[in-house]
Amino acid sequence: MSDALMKNYAPLPVTFEKGEGVWLWDTEGKRYLDALSGIAVCGLGHAHPAITEALCQQASQLVHTSNIYHIAQQQALAERLTALAGMERAFFSNSGAEANEAAIKLARLYGHQRDITQPTIVVMEGSFHGRTLATLSATGNRKVQAGFEPLVSGFLRVPYNDLDAIAAVAKNNQNVVAVLVEPIQGEGGIRIPDDDYLPGIRALCDEHHWLMMLDEIQTGMGRTGHWFAHQHVALQGNAVPDVMTLAKALGNGVPIGACLARGEAAQIFQPGQHGSTYGGNPLVCRVGLSVIETLEKGQLCAHAAALGQQLLDRFSERLAGVAGVTAVRGRGLMLGIELDRPCAALVSLALAQGLLINVTANNVVRLLPPLVMTDEQAQQLVDQLTPLICQFLSSH
Repeated sequence: MSDALMKNYAPLPVTFEKGEGVWLWDTEGKRYLDALSGIAVCGLGHAHPAITEALCQQASQLVHTSNIYHIAQQQALAERLTALAGMERAFFSNSGAEANEAAIKLARLYGHQRDITQPTIVVMEGSFHGRTLATLSATGNRKVQAGFEPLVSGFLRVPYNDLDAIAAVAKNNQNVVAVLVEPIQGEGGIRIPDDDYLPGIRALCDEHHWLMMLDEIQTGMGRTGHWFAHQHVALQGNAVPDVMTLAKALGNGVPIGACLARGEAAQIFQPGQHGSTYGGNPLVCRVGLSVIETLEKGQLCAHAAALGQQLLDRFSERLAGVAGVTAVRGRGLMLGIELDRPCAALVSLALAQGLLINVTANNVVRLLPPLVMTDEQAQQLVDQLTPLICQFLSSH
Protein backbone atom coordinates (compact mmCIF):
# COMPACT_ATOMS: atom_id res chain seq x y z
CA MET A 1 0.00 0.00 0.00
CA SER A 2 1.10 3.60 -0.60
CA ASP A 3 2.77 5.38 2.32
CA ALA A 4 1.61 8.77 1.09
CA LEU A 5 -1.26 9.05 3.57
CA MET A 6 -0.87 10.48 7.05
CA LYS A 7 -1.04 7.89 9.80
CA ASN A 8 -4.16 9.15 11.53
CA TYR A 9 -6.15 6.08 10.45
CA ALA A 10 -5.43 2.39 10.87
CA PRO A 11 -7.60 0.89 8.12
CA LEU A 12 -8.55 -2.76 8.02
CA PRO A 13 -6.94 -4.78 5.20
CA VAL A 14 -9.80 -4.50 2.73
CA THR A 15 -10.76 -2.16 -0.11
CA PHE A 16 -14.32 -1.99 -1.35
CA GLU A 17 -15.16 -1.21 -4.93
CA LYS A 18 -18.93 -1.41 -5.11
CA GLY A 19 -22.04 -1.64 -2.97
CA GLU A 20 -25.74 -2.32 -3.25
CA GLY A 21 -28.19 -1.99 -0.37
CA VAL A 22 -26.73 -3.71 2.70
CA TRP A 23 -23.97 -5.39 0.67
CA LEU A 24 -20.42 -4.36 -0.17
CA TRP A 25 -17.96 -6.14 -2.47
CA ASP A 26 -14.19 -5.89 -2.11
CA THR A 27 -11.67 -5.75 -4.93
CA GLU A 28 -11.37 -9.55 -4.85
CA GLY A 29 -15.10 -9.96 -5.42
CA LYS A 30 -15.91 -11.09 -1.86
CA ARG A 31 -19.30 -9.97 -0.55
CA TYR A 32 -19.83 -8.46 2.94
CA LEU A 33 -22.98 -7.81 4.97
CA ASP A 34 -22.65 -4.20 6.12
CA ALA A 35 -23.99 -3.85 9.68
CA LEU A 36 -22.21 -0.54 10.20
CA SER A 37 -23.30 1.54 7.16
CA GLY A 38 -20.25 3.79 7.26
CA ILE A 39 -20.89 4.45 10.98
CA ALA A 40 -24.56 5.38 10.52
CA VAL A 41 -23.98 7.39 7.35
CA CYS A 42 -25.52 5.19 4.65
CA GLY A 43 -28.97 4.85 6.19
CA LEU A 44 -30.42 4.03 2.78
CA GLY A 45 -27.66 1.56 2.06
CA HIS A 46 -25.23 1.68 -0.83
CA ALA A 47 -25.99 2.91 -4.35
CA HIS A 48 -29.63 3.64 -3.59
CA PRO A 49 -31.28 4.46 -6.95
CA ALA A 50 -33.03 7.58 -5.65
CA ILE A 51 -29.79 9.03 -4.32
CA THR A 52 -27.90 8.14 -7.47
CA GLU A 53 -30.59 9.83 -9.56
CA ALA A 54 -30.58 12.95 -7.37
CA LEU A 55 -26.78 13.18 -7.55
CA CYS A 56 -26.65 12.74 -11.30
CA GLN A 57 -29.50 15.13 -12.03
CA GLN A 58 -28.15 17.89 -9.81
CA ALA A 59 -24.55 17.38 -10.92
CA SER A 60 -25.64 17.76 -14.51
CA GLN A 61 -27.24 21.12 -13.70
CA LEU A 62 -25.33 22.87 -10.91
CA VAL A 63 -22.99 21.59 -8.18
CA HIS A 64 -21.89 24.71 -6.35
CA THR A 65 -22.34 28.43 -6.22
CA SER A 66 -21.79 30.16 -2.91
CA ASN A 67 -23.79 31.28 0.07
CA ILE A 68 -23.45 34.85 -1.15
CA TYR A 69 -26.35 33.89 -3.45
CA HIS A 70 -29.73 32.35 -2.71
CA ILE A 71 -29.72 28.55 -3.13
CA ALA A 72 -33.16 27.09 -3.84
CA GLN A 73 -32.26 23.55 -2.80
CA GLN A 74 -30.86 24.83 0.52
CA GLN A 75 -34.04 26.73 1.25
CA ALA A 76 -36.16 23.67 0.42
CA LEU A 77 -34.08 21.35 2.63
CA ALA A 78 -34.17 23.84 5.50
CA GLU A 79 -37.95 23.98 5.26
CA ARG A 80 -38.28 20.17 5.25
CA LEU A 81 -35.90 19.63 8.17
CA THR A 82 -37.30 22.38 10.38
CA ALA A 83 -40.83 21.10 9.75
CA LEU A 84 -39.83 17.54 10.71
CA ALA A 85 -37.99 18.71 13.82
CA GLY A 86 -40.30 21.46 15.05
CA MET A 87 -37.50 23.97 14.58
CA GLU A 88 -37.37 27.29 12.76
CA ARG A 89 -34.04 27.87 11.03
CA ALA A 90 -31.10 25.85 9.69
CA PHE A 91 -27.44 26.41 9.01
CA PHE A 92 -25.69 23.89 6.73
CA SER A 93 -22.11 22.71 7.05
CA ASN A 94 -20.03 19.85 5.63
CA SER A 95 -19.91 17.55 8.65
CA GLY A 96 -21.23 16.79 12.10
CA ALA A 97 -18.21 18.35 13.78
CA GLU A 98 -18.85 21.60 11.93
CA ALA A 99 -22.52 21.46 12.87
CA ASN A 100 -21.49 21.16 16.53
CA GLU A 101 -18.99 23.99 16.09
CA ALA A 102 -21.88 26.13 14.90
CA ALA A 103 -23.92 25.14 17.97
CA ILE A 104 -21.03 25.98 20.31
CA LYS A 105 -20.51 29.38 18.67
CA LEU A 106 -24.23 30.03 18.78
CA ALA A 107 -24.30 29.27 22.52
CA ARG A 108 -21.41 31.64 23.17
CA LEU A 109 -23.12 34.45 21.28
CA TYR A 110 -26.28 33.73 23.27
CA GLY A 111 -24.27 34.08 26.46
CA HIS A 112 -22.65 37.35 25.45
CA GLN A 113 -26.04 38.76 24.53
CA ARG A 114 -26.96 38.10 28.18
CA ASP A 115 -23.79 39.87 29.39
CA ILE A 116 -22.09 36.60 30.37
CA THR A 117 -18.46 37.19 29.49
CA GLN A 118 -17.27 33.61 30.10
CA PRO A 119 -20.11 31.52 28.62
CA THR A 120 -19.93 27.88 29.67
CA ILE A 121 -21.57 24.80 28.16
CA VAL A 122 -22.41 21.71 30.23
CA VAL A 123 -21.25 18.54 28.43
CA MET A 124 -21.26 14.85 29.35
CA GLU A 125 -18.72 12.20 30.26
CA GLY A 126 -18.50 9.55 27.56
CA SER A 127 -19.79 11.88 24.86
CA PHE A 128 -18.46 12.36 21.35
CA HIS A 129 -19.02 15.58 19.43
CA GLY A 130 -16.25 15.60 16.80
CA ARG A 131 -12.53 16.10 16.29
CA THR A 132 -12.14 19.81 15.61
CA LEU A 133 -10.44 21.59 18.49
CA ALA A 134 -13.65 22.90 20.04
CA THR A 135 -15.68 19.72 19.55
CA LEU A 136 -12.96 17.44 20.90
CA SER A 137 -12.78 19.76 23.90
CA ALA A 138 -16.51 19.21 24.39
CA THR A 139 -16.09 15.46 23.92
CA GLY A 140 -15.97 13.36 27.07
CA ASN A 141 -13.24 10.96 26.00
CA ARG A 142 -9.69 11.55 27.16
CA LYS A 143 -8.25 9.48 24.28
CA VAL A 144 -9.69 11.93 21.75
CA GLN A 145 -8.20 14.92 23.61
CA ALA A 146 -4.78 13.55 24.49
CA GLY A 147 -1.92 15.49 22.95
CA PHE A 148 -4.03 18.41 21.76
CA GLU A 149 -3.82 20.54 24.88
CA PRO A 150 -4.44 23.32 25.60
CA LEU A 151 -8.08 22.49 24.97
CA VAL A 152 -10.75 25.06 24.30
CA SER A 153 -12.13 26.30 27.62
CA GLY A 154 -15.76 26.93 28.46
CA PHE A 155 -17.02 23.39 29.04
CA LEU A 156 -18.18 21.83 32.31
CA ARG A 157 -18.38 18.03 32.27
CA VAL A 158 -20.85 15.97 34.29
CA PRO A 159 -21.79 12.25 34.28
CA TYR A 160 -24.25 11.16 31.58
CA ASN A 161 -27.81 10.35 32.63
CA ASP A 162 -27.41 12.28 35.89
CA LEU A 163 -29.90 15.12 36.28
CA ASP A 164 -28.75 15.87 39.81
CA ALA A 165 -25.26 16.62 38.51
CA ILE A 166 -26.61 19.20 36.07
CA ALA A 167 -28.78 20.72 38.78
CA ALA A 168 -25.71 21.02 41.01
CA VAL A 169 -23.90 22.88 38.24
CA ALA A 170 -26.81 25.34 38.06
CA LYS A 171 -26.37 26.18 41.73
CA ASN A 172 -22.66 26.76 41.52
CA ASN A 173 -21.99 28.38 38.15
CA GLN A 174 -23.59 31.55 36.85
CA ASN A 175 -21.79 31.32 33.51
CA VAL A 176 -23.68 28.34 32.12
CA VAL A 177 -25.53 29.16 28.91
CA ALA A 178 -26.32 25.75 27.41
CA VAL A 179 -26.33 21.97 27.81
CA LEU A 180 -24.96 19.89 24.92
CA VAL A 181 -25.95 16.23 25.04
CA GLU A 182 -26.51 13.18 22.83
CA PRO A 183 -29.98 11.60 23.26
CA ILE A 184 -28.20 8.24 23.02
CA GLN A 185 -24.43 8.02 23.36
CA GLY A 186 -23.05 6.20 20.33
CA GLU A 187 -19.28 6.29 20.69
CA GLY A 188 -19.86 6.07 24.42
CA GLY A 189 -21.22 2.53 24.04
CA ILE A 190 -24.87 2.80 22.86
CA ARG A 191 -25.89 4.25 26.23
CA ILE A 192 -29.61 4.97 26.45
CA PRO A 193 -30.55 7.36 29.27
CA ASP A 194 -33.62 7.09 31.48
CA ASP A 195 -36.84 8.33 29.89
CA ASP A 196 -37.01 11.34 32.19
CA TYR A 197 -33.46 12.48 31.40
CA LEU A 198 -34.06 14.66 28.34
CA PRO A 199 -37.34 16.16 29.68
CA GLY A 200 -35.43 16.85 32.92
CA ILE A 201 -32.71 18.69 31.02
CA ARG A 202 -35.42 20.63 29.17
CA ALA A 203 -36.94 21.69 32.48
CA LEU A 204 -33.55 22.77 33.90
CA CYS A 205 -32.79 24.74 30.73
CA ASP A 206 -36.15 26.48 30.91
CA GLU A 207 -35.67 27.28 34.60
CA HIS A 208 -32.19 28.77 34.13
CA HIS A 209 -32.61 30.24 30.61
CA TRP A 210 -30.04 27.87 29.12
CA LEU A 211 -30.13 26.53 25.60
CA MET A 212 -30.85 22.79 25.31
CA MET A 213 -28.64 21.53 22.47
CA LEU A 214 -29.00 17.96 21.19
CA ASP A 215 -26.33 16.23 19.12
CA GLU A 216 -28.43 13.97 16.89
CA ILE A 217 -25.64 13.42 14.38
CA GLN A 218 -25.65 9.64 14.84
CA THR A 219 -29.20 9.18 16.14
CA GLY A 220 -31.08 11.39 13.69
CA MET A 221 -32.76 10.74 10.33
CA GLY A 222 -34.76 7.69 11.42
CA ARG A 223 -31.94 5.64 12.89
CA THR A 224 -33.70 4.93 16.19
CA GLY A 225 -37.23 4.54 14.83
CA HIS A 226 -38.31 8.19 14.94
CA TRP A 227 -36.98 11.00 12.80
CA PHE A 228 -35.00 12.11 15.83
CA ALA A 229 -34.15 10.12 18.96
CA HIS A 230 -35.46 12.71 21.42
CA GLN A 231 -38.95 12.14 20.02
CA HIS A 232 -39.07 8.77 21.81
CA VAL A 233 -39.60 10.44 25.16
CA ALA A 234 -42.35 12.87 24.16
CA LEU A 235 -44.82 11.11 26.47
CA GLN A 236 -42.53 11.74 29.44
CA GLY A 237 -42.51 15.48 28.82
CA ASN A 238 -41.16 18.11 26.52
CA ALA A 239 -37.72 17.23 25.17
CA VAL A 240 -37.69 19.50 22.13
CA PRO A 241 -34.29 21.20 21.98
CA ASP A 242 -33.48 24.81 21.22
CA VAL A 243 -30.60 23.69 19.00
CA MET A 244 -30.13 20.34 17.25
CA THR A 245 -27.27 19.13 15.09
CA LEU A 246 -27.45 16.57 12.28
CA ALA A 247 -25.09 15.00 9.73
CA LYS A 248 -24.22 11.39 8.82
CA ALA A 249 -27.43 9.88 7.33
CA LEU A 250 -28.67 13.28 6.16
CA GLY A 251 -26.50 12.91 3.06
CA ASN A 252 -26.29 9.10 2.82
CA GLY A 253 -22.58 9.47 2.10
CA VAL A 254 -22.53 12.96 0.62
CA PRO A 255 -20.89 15.27 3.19
CA ILE A 256 -23.43 17.53 4.88
CA GLY A 257 -24.17 18.73 8.39
CA ALA A 258 -26.91 20.91 9.79
CA CYS A 259 -27.45 23.02 12.89
CA LEU A 260 -31.16 23.68 13.50
CA ALA A 261 -32.51 26.21 15.96
CA ARG A 262 -35.79 27.57 17.23
CA GLY A 263 -37.02 30.40 19.39
CA GLU A 264 -34.42 32.84 20.65
CA ALA A 265 -31.63 30.59 19.39
CA ALA A 266 -32.89 30.89 15.83
CA GLN A 267 -32.37 34.67 15.91
CA ILE A 268 -28.77 34.71 17.11
CA PHE A 269 -26.57 34.36 14.03
CA GLN A 270 -26.32 37.53 11.99
CA PRO A 271 -24.56 38.05 8.63
CA GLY A 272 -20.81 37.58 8.92
CA GLN A 273 -20.83 35.75 12.27
CA HIS A 274 -20.56 32.22 10.85
CA GLY A 275 -20.33 30.51 7.51
CA SER A 276 -19.10 27.63 5.36
CA THR A 277 -17.75 27.77 1.83
CA TYR A 278 -19.27 24.50 0.66
CA GLY A 279 -22.01 24.10 3.25
CA GLY A 280 -25.49 23.71 1.81
CA ASN A 281 -24.55 23.85 -1.83
CA PRO A 282 -27.09 22.71 -4.46
CA LEU A 283 -25.66 19.18 -4.79
CA VAL A 284 -25.66 18.17 -1.13
CA CYS A 285 -29.01 19.78 -0.43
CA ARG A 286 -30.64 18.03 -3.38
CA VAL A 287 -29.35 14.75 -1.96
CA GLY A 288 -30.62 15.66 1.51
CA LEU A 289 -34.08 16.25 0.07
CA SER A 290 -33.95 12.90 -1.69
CA VAL A 291 -32.94 11.18 1.55
CA ILE A 292 -35.99 12.62 3.33
CA GLU A 293 -38.29 11.73 0.46
CA THR A 294 -36.98 8.16 0.35
CA LEU A 295 -37.26 7.68 4.11
CA GLU A 296 -40.86 8.91 3.97
CA LYS A 297 -41.83 6.91 0.89
CA GLY A 298 -40.46 3.67 2.33
CA GLN A 299 -41.76 4.36 5.84
CA LEU A 300 -38.25 3.53 6.94
CA CYS A 301 -38.45 5.14 10.39
CA ALA A 302 -41.19 2.67 11.35
CA HIS A 303 -39.24 -0.12 9.66
CA ALA A 304 -36.14 0.75 11.72
CA ALA A 305 -38.20 0.62 14.91
CA ALA A 306 -39.74 -2.77 14.11
CA LEU A 307 -36.61 -4.42 12.71
CA GLY A 308 -34.50 -3.03 15.52
CA GLN A 309 -36.81 -4.56 18.11
CA GLN A 310 -36.61 -7.91 16.28
CA LEU A 311 -32.81 -7.76 16.31
CA LEU A 312 -32.81 -6.81 19.98
CA ASP A 313 -35.12 -9.72 20.82
CA ARG A 314 -33.18 -12.24 18.73
CA PHE A 315 -29.76 -11.25 20.08
CA SER A 316 -31.13 -11.19 23.63
CA GLU A 317 -32.55 -14.67 23.20
CA ARG A 318 -29.50 -16.16 21.50
CA LEU A 319 -27.00 -14.58 23.93
CA ALA A 320 -29.00 -15.14 27.10
CA GLY A 321 -26.86 -16.90 29.68
CA VAL A 322 -23.67 -16.64 27.62
CA ALA A 323 -20.85 -15.97 30.07
CA GLY A 324 -19.15 -12.70 29.21
CA VAL A 325 -22.19 -10.96 27.67
CA THR A 326 -23.21 -8.29 30.16
CA ALA A 327 -25.91 -6.43 28.22
CA VAL A 328 -27.80 -6.31 24.93
CA ARG A 329 -29.45 -2.94 24.32
CA GLY A 330 -30.57 -0.63 21.58
CA ARG A 331 -33.22 1.56 20.10
CA GLY A 332 -34.24 1.07 16.49
CA LEU A 333 -31.27 0.12 14.35
CA MET A 334 -28.73 1.38 16.87
CA LEU A 335 -27.71 -1.61 18.93
CA GLY A 336 -24.96 -2.52 21.33
CA ILE A 337 -23.82 -5.86 22.74
CA GLU A 338 -21.66 -5.25 25.78
CA LEU A 339 -19.06 -7.80 26.85
CA ASP A 340 -17.11 -8.05 30.08
CA ARG A 341 -13.78 -7.64 28.30
CA PRO A 342 -12.14 -5.64 25.48
CA CYS A 343 -13.33 -7.03 22.16
CA ALA A 344 -11.80 -4.97 19.35
CA ALA A 345 -10.49 -8.24 17.86
CA LEU A 346 -14.07 -9.15 16.97
CA VAL A 347 -14.02 -6.61 14.14
CA SER A 348 -11.32 -8.52 12.25
CA LEU A 349 -12.91 -11.90 13.00
CA ALA A 350 -16.19 -10.65 11.57
CA LEU A 351 -14.47 -9.12 8.55
CA ALA A 352 -12.90 -12.46 7.70
CA GLN A 353 -16.39 -13.96 7.64
CA GLY A 354 -17.85 -11.24 5.44
CA LEU A 355 -19.50 -9.19 8.15
CA LEU A 356 -18.87 -5.50 8.93
CA ILE A 357 -19.32 -4.47 12.56
CA ASN A 358 -17.69 -2.02 14.95
CA VAL A 359 -16.53 -2.03 18.55
CA THR A 360 -16.86 1.12 20.63
CA ALA A 361 -16.10 2.05 24.23
CA ASN A 362 -13.58 -0.80 24.13
CA ASN A 363 -16.09 -3.56 24.94
CA VAL A 364 -19.34 -2.84 23.11
CA VAL A 365 -20.14 -4.37 19.72
CA ARG A 366 -21.91 -1.56 17.88
CA LEU A 367 -24.40 -2.34 15.12
CA LEU A 368 -25.71 0.41 12.83
CA PRO A 369 -27.10 -1.40 9.79
CA PRO A 370 -28.80 0.42 6.90
CA LEU A 371 -32.50 1.15 7.39
CA VAL A 372 -33.24 -0.77 4.19
CA MET A 373 -32.14 -4.05 5.77
CA THR A 374 -34.70 -6.84 5.33
CA ASP A 375 -35.87 -9.33 7.91
CA GLU A 376 -33.94 -12.09 6.15
CA GLN A 377 -30.74 -10.03 6.19
CA ALA A 378 -31.30 -9.20 9.85
CA GLN A 379 -31.59 -12.89 10.62
CA GLN A 380 -28.34 -13.50 8.75
CA LEU A 381 -26.70 -10.86 10.92
CA VAL A 382 -27.86 -12.65 14.06
CA ASP A 383 -26.84 -16.06 12.71
CA GLN A 384 -23.36 -14.85 11.78
CA LEU A 385 -22.55 -12.64 14.73
CA THR A 386 -23.86 -14.75 17.61
CA PRO A 387 -21.45 -17.67 17.13
CA LEU A 388 -18.61 -15.23 16.51
CA ILE A 389 -19.20 -13.60 19.89
CA CYS A 390 -19.47 -16.98 21.60
CA GLN A 391 -16.28 -18.19 19.91
CA PHE A 392 -14.46 -15.00 20.92
CA LEU A 393 -15.57 -15.25 24.53
CA SER A 394 -14.55 -18.86 24.83
CA SER A 395 -11.07 -18.16 23.49
CA HIS A 396 -10.23 -14.83 25.19
